[in-house]
Amino acid sequence: MGQRPKALTPDQSPAHRFGYTLREFRDARRYSLRGLAKEAFMSHSKLQKWEDGTRFPKHRQEVEVVDSLLHADGLLVDLWERIRSDVSAVSTSGHVSVSAPHVSKASIGLASAASQQAASDHEGIFVPARLRDGSVVFVALDRRALLRGGVGLGAAAAFGVATPAAADTGVVESLKRPARSAAAYSGTPVEHLKLARRLLIDNDNLLGPRHAIAAVREHIDAIKDLRREAKGVDRQALMELQTQYAEFASWLYQDLGDFESAEFWLDRAFQWSHTVGDGDLTSYVMARKAQLAGDKRDLVDVVDLAEAAQRMARPRSRLAAVARTYESYGHALRGETTESERAIDDVRTALDRVSSDPTPWGVWLNEQYVEVHRAQGLEVLGRHAEAAEVFTNAITALPEGFHRDRGVYLARAAVAHAGAGSPEQAAAVGLQALTVAKDTGSGRIMRELVCLDRSLVPWQRQPEVSAFRENFDAALAHEA
Repeated sequence: MGQRPKALTPDQSPAHRFGYTLREFRDARRYSLRGLAKEAFMSHSKLQKWEDGTRFPKHRQEVEVVDSLLHADGLLVDLWERIRSDVSAVSTSGHVSVSAPHVSKASIGLASAASQQAASDHEGIFVPARLRDGSVVFVALDRRALLRGGVGLGAAAAFGVATPAAADTGVVESLKRPARSAAAYSGTPVEHLKLARRLLIDNDNLLGPRHAIAAVREHIDAIKDLRREAKGVDRQALMELQTQYAEFASWLYQDLGDFESAEFWLDRAFQWSHTVGDGDLTSYVMARKAQLAGDKRDLVDVVDLAEAAQRMARPRSRLAAVARTYESYGHALRGETTESERAIDDVRTALDRVSSDPTPWGVWLNEQYVEVHRAQGLEVLGRHAEAAEVFTNAITALPEGFHRDRGVYLARAAVAHAGAGSPEQAAAVGLQALTVAKDTGSGRIMRELVCLDRSLVPWQRQPEVSAFRENFDAALAHEA
C-alpha cells in the first residue's frame, strides 16, 4: 500500500500553498507521483518534498517542466514566481512578509468583483476552477489576489473564505492583542461564549460556514486569553469550551470543503478533549473523525475510526449509535452491502433506547438523520433510484431554517437522479442546490455538483441539462 499523502494546509506557508496546488493538478491529470517524476526526469523524493511543502523549488526550469506536463498553462510557474518575489522582499526589507502568495489573473480569469467576504486580505479562498479540458480543480488562493484579479460571486460563494487553518496566533499578534479579562463580562465569560457558540451554530445552517469561521477563530483566541488568569473549575470549563469550539471550527471547514483544515481542527479538539477528561466529548470527536473520513471517501480510515469511536463510547449509548451510523457509510464505500445494511439496522433499533441518553452530543440523531446516511450508502452502492427517493423524503421532512442541509440533500438527490438515468430531474434539482451553494458557500454542496456536472455530460444537449451546466459553469472560476 502506498504512503498516504501528507495533509496540507495551504495558508500555513507559501511552500504548502505551492504543494497543495501541485497536488490538485497532479490528481486532476491522473498522474502518480512516481509517474510524474519519471516524465519530468526528476527524483521522486524531490517532487514529493515539493508536494509535501517541505521543500520549495529552487529552479524555474524545473517548475516549467512540471507545469507543462500537467497542462497547468503557467499557473504553477506564476505561483512559483510570486512566492520567490515574496522571499526576495523578505531578504531585502529585513522583516517577514505577511502576504500570502497569489495566482494572478493571467493564470485564472475570474469574472466580476467579490464583496463582503472576510475581515482579512490574507485569508484564503478555495476556488473551484474549470480547466480548459473541462475538469475542475480546487485552487487555494488568497483573498487579496482575488479582489485584485476580480472573482465571480459564484466562485467565491462556492467555497467561501477559509481563514488560516493551521497557524495559531503568533507571538507578535498576541502581544498586539490586549489581554481578555473575566471581569469584562456581565455573567461569566464561559456563559457568554457558550451563548455565542449556540448562536453561531444556529446561523451556520441558515447562512453557511464562511460567515462564522472568523468569529469562531476569534473566540478560540479569547478563550486562550481567559485561561491565562483562570484557575481551578473555571480553567477546566474554559478548556472544555475551547475543545467544543475547535470541533465546531472543524465542522465549518468541512462544510467549506477544506478537508485539510477540518482535519487539523479535529486533531486539536481530540488532543484538548483528553486534557478535559470528558469521555463523551472525546468519543464524539472520534466519531466526527469517522464522519470526515467518509466525506473524504477514505476507504481505509472511515470504518476503523468509527469502530474506535464505538469502543470509546459508553456501551449502548447515543454516541455509539452515531459512530455506528458513520461505520455504515464506510462499509458502503468499500462495497460491503451486507455490513452496511446491518449497521444501519442496528442504529434504527437503538433509536428509542438512546433517546433518553443525557449526553449533549449527537442529539440530532433521529430517524431522518439515519435515513439520509442510508441514502448515501445506497448511492455509492449503485442503488441510485432508492437513494433519490430517500433523499427526496428527507428534504420534505426538513424543518424551517435548515437551508444549508437542504442544499446538501438536494445536491445528493440530484446525483442520485442522474445515476438512475433521469437527467431532467437531476438538472432541475441540481439548480436548486446551486442556489443554496451560492447563498451559503457550502463546499460540500459544490463538490456534489461537480460530480453531477460530470455525470450529466451524456445528456448535455437536453435543454434542462444545458441550463444547469451553464449556470454551474458561471459559478466557477475559469482558466484564462
